[in-house]
Amino acid sequence: MSFTATVRPVRPEDVPAVVAMVHELADFERAADQCHLTAEQLEAVLFAEPTVFGHVAVDASDRPVGFSLWFLKFSTWTGTSAIHLEDLYVRPEARGTGAGGALLAALAEICVRRGYHRLEWVMLDWNPAAEFYAAIGAEVTADWVPYRLSGDALHRLAERASPPTPVSR
Repeated sequence: MSFTATVRPVRPEDVPAVVAMVHELADFERAADQCHLTAEQLEAVLFAEPTVFGHVAVDASDRPVGFSLWFLKFSTWTGTSAIHLEDLYVRPEARGTGAGGALLAALAEICVRRGYHRLEWVMLDWNPAAEFYAAIGAEVTADWVPYRLSGDALHRLAERASPPTPVSR
């Protein structure tokens, strides 16, 4: 496949394709059984209660061939927001076309335009995209160790929380 990728924000009509690619990504990451994303869920976080943002790389016929889903985080050290790239995926037939680089470039442009100092992501240590990320100047932050709290442990900790304080309006 040979084309120049065009990147644009996700539209409601792109949601089924993005959901399909998220499931393809989960399969690629050897975790297909852990991926339960539905179109309804993605529509809610992208459009009804926006907490996630997204872009698609499209081919000449405007068919999505790659996507990025991201959200904002805040750095107390820089005093600015940053973009956390949750997922980036390009379908196998579109790899090598520049679609992935175009998706990252779009996020970098948002960071620069808005004055954000960081674009960050995590990936599995065996992912061959590491070479691509190194080639564009991305650095591994080995001194920061990711932690995750979920499932029973999340519920046990939540039970220790103080009752919510009423908010006066």
